[in-house]
Amino acid sequence: MRLKRFLLRYYPPGIILEYDKAGLLRTKSIDLLDLTLEYVLCLLHMQYPLCILSVYRFVKQKQNQEDNNSFTFSKELKAHILPLTNVAFDKSGSRFLTGSYDRTCRIWDTASGTELHTLEGHRNVVYAIAFNNPFGDKIATGSFDKTCKLWCAETGKCFYTFRGHMAEIVCLAFNPQSTHVATGSMDATAKLWDVATGWEVATLAGHTAEVLSLCFNSVGSQLVTGSFDHTVIIWDVASGRRVYTLMGHQAEISNVQFNWDCSLIVTGSMDKTGKVWDASNGNCVATLVGHKEEVLDVCFDLRGQLIATASADGTARVFSASTHQCLTTLEGHEGEISKICFSPQGSRVLTASSDKTARLWDVQSGVCLQVLEGHTDEIFSCAFNYEGDTIITGSKDNTCRIWC
Repeated sequence: MRLKRFLLRYYPPGIILEYDKAGLLRTKSIDLLDLTLEYVLCLLHMQYPLCILSVYRFVKQKQNQEDNNSFTFSKELKAHILPLTNVAFDKSGSRFLTGSYDRTCRIWDTASGTELHTLEGHRNVVYAIAFNNPFGDKIATGSFDKTCKLWCAETGKCFYTFRGHMAEIVCLAFNPQSTHVATGSMDATAKLWDVATGWEVATLAGHTAEVLSLCFNSVGSQLVTGSFDHTVIIWDVASGRRVYTLMGHQAEISNVQFNWDCSLIVTGSMDKTGKVWDASNGNCVATLVGHKEEVLDVCFDLRGQLIATASADGTARVFSASTHQCLTTLEGHEGEISKICFSPQGSRVLTASSDKTARLWDVQSGVCLQVLEGHTDEIFSCAFNYEGDTIITGSKDNTCRIWC
């Protein structure tokens, strides 16, 4: 057995060991919160990297820190002259992005609220945005002008414009190694692009309707896409080959996501359900029911033990990823919930709603801990930084707000 790569997750602490065994590439996911010192020493004895010991010490320190932040309004940024589309943090949380209908993406300093760069060049709405985390030195923007652009995060210079889609680009993602960008389009395809050269690597054709969501797994070996054709497809990144088509939803797919150890996929659909799938064989493991209207967003917590769903019925739900039982229902919003995410520590959930508020919830009890008020129109995007001590919210009122 030969170790090839060692991937570290700080919140909640965990590692993935990627190794070669009998000529086959295998992965092992280890949740460090569950480790004993004896097991760490055993790993060291098995010739795993010596840095595991220092990671273990770091884990014990973080394990004693409670996720008990109370967020207060810090700044409102008049970010754009037209409504925002999305917001995204870099890995450290020191900078964030805003995309807009005004055809630009802007880079902001989180602490001061200062605009660092305006990324101009798209000829239509900038809809999808992302840093190449964890590196944070590049940015990708996807536009209704059918192109994706790759930018230098430090200077704002455009490296490449990726052309080839025949319709609007509505989703994108960097792979974990930051060597490829994946884009999904209303033309029913996804494409893979080479970050170093700007060349198209592959066209992933198999859907019969718009591709609205995509996600790499945490080792970058697979990409999952969700479509308006009611299906989800798992792709092999190296070959561009379709591995499995996941069928079972009765309406459009709203979002797709891998869990951290690459074993499960969660999907949300306009058929009012979420589904959990086995990534190794494409089988449906469970259907998450209870919502009365469309499921607009789904996500795993960072440990992959919990699933959250957000719905047009104005509620959110938290499910166990292992038993698939609904653990709590989050009730209080007066409009549809379009975005949901876990805090990095996994003890809180953040929701964004058309009722002009974002809300912070306790995962265990379902109690609303805070209502983040002040926007004058629908909030459709929200995010935690990686430490979990700062939140940004983006609204149709042309502003974003920083909470810390």
